[in-house]
Amino acid sequence: MNIECTRFKVKKGKSQKVDEWMSLLNQYMDEVLLTLADEKMYVETIFREVLNGEEFLYWYSIQGEGGQGVSDSQHEIDRLHLQYWNECIDVTYEPVDLNMQVSMIPKNIIREMK
Repeated sequence: MNIECTRFKVKKGKSQKVDEWMSLLNQYMDEVLLTLADEKMYVETIFREVLNGEEFLYWYSIQGEGGQGVSDSQHEIDRLHLQYWNECIDVTYEPVDLNMQVSMIPKNIIREMK
C-alpha cells in the first residue's frame, strides 16, 4: 500500500479554472469513483491552499500496488481531469512529497482495502 500527500503549484491566473475543475470532479463523483477501482486507489482527496499569494493543490492518496495510471484510463472523466491538470498545474514547480510520520488506519479497514 502506498500512502502519499503531494503539493502541486497552480499556475498564476488559473484559480477560476481550478474552481471549475473541482466542481467537475464533485459534480461527476459517481464517474470519478468508478475510475478509482482501475487505479487501485482506495482514497484520493484534494486539498487547496493559498500561501503567501501562491495557490497550491495537495493530493492525498492511499493506493494499492499495480493500479492503472490515470493517463492510461479510458474513462472520459479522467481525460477531462488531465486536461484541467495540464491547464492548471505549474510544471516548472517541483512537486513536494510530504513525509508521512504516522498512518492511523484500523487493521479491519486495511484488510478491506487489500
